[in-house]
Amino acid sequence: MQDAALLERYLEHVRVEKRLAARTVELYALDLARLAANAAKAGVDLTRVQNAHIRRWVAQMHGAGRSGRGIALILSGWRGFYRWLGREGLVASNPVQDVRAPKQAKPLPKALGVEDAMQLAQHHDDRGGAWLDARDAAIVELLYGCGLRVGELVGLDVRASAHARGWIDLDAGDAHVLGKGGKRRSVPVGSKAAEALRLWLGARAQAPWAASEPALFTGRNGTRLTAQSVWARLKRRGLEAGLATPVHPHMLRHSFASHLLQSSGDLRAVQELLGHANITTTQVYTRLDFQHLAKAYDAAHPRAHRPRKQSGER
Repeated sequence: MQDAALLERYLEHVRVEKRLAARTVELYALDLARLAANAAKAGVDLTRVQNAHIRRWVAQMHGAGRSGRGIALILSGWRGFYRWLGREGLVASNPVQDVRAPKQAKPLPKALGVEDAMQLAQHHDDRGGAWLDARDAAIVELLYGCGLRVGELVGLDVRASAHARGWIDLDAGDAHVLGKGGKRRSVPVGSKAAEALRLWLGARAQAPWAASEPALFTGRNGTRLTAQSVWARLKRRGLEAGLATPVHPHMLRHSFASHLLQSSGDLRAVQELLGHANITTTQVYTRLDFQHLAKAYDAAHPRAHRPRKQSGER
């Protein structure tokens, strides 16, 4: 009864004095009921709960599959309760104060399947004009074929100069880009990307401002294309190509990396091509590669599926 009375007093405090919303108070009550149940199971009063108890209960919640974010919210409620108990002089220290929720696993980067990537790369639509189609096709080929970041792409110039952040050397088959941290790298330009770039450069050369504007990719007014414009054009092009997933520039970079890793298995080469300073950043693509392998196993291996029950089996 003592614990129940404390919880009721605290909930009245947050309801009346802190003026929290009714739904918030309801969620606090649920989280504190969990705390009280854990304490009762451990055979301790709420005022005698120790740091070790809290850590054990966090581990149990994590082991039961609760997300790091969900645990963090529960701990926030518990922490506030013990802070109030401290102000009331009922506990000497807050057992939740230095306890943190487990880190939430980072979501895997989204990548297109190979067929979807090919469908996007091969799509052409002249409704916006051949000029726009040639430009957008070259953008897709560079993002997917070279794994460029969108900032690296829009920073490209037609040719090298003292002020160029990046440029294309079609004769050598290279793209020279300025990546994160001001680091320069060279990326090979494949035959399909080179072909798309030549078509775009031919269309671009017809514009009246072509000789005076250094930017490789521009709008119709002759100014350098922005990252936001590339995002919008890719989203539209993906929809026009019939893809179910909205496409954005980084998705094509992820697709480049995961497809290359699936084919070569060379993590170090993928790291160099992406311009990652640390290989641990690149290792996320091994998880994508494993997902691909797992799906292939499930689809093709005779041991992947549980046998069907024969008629009459129970």
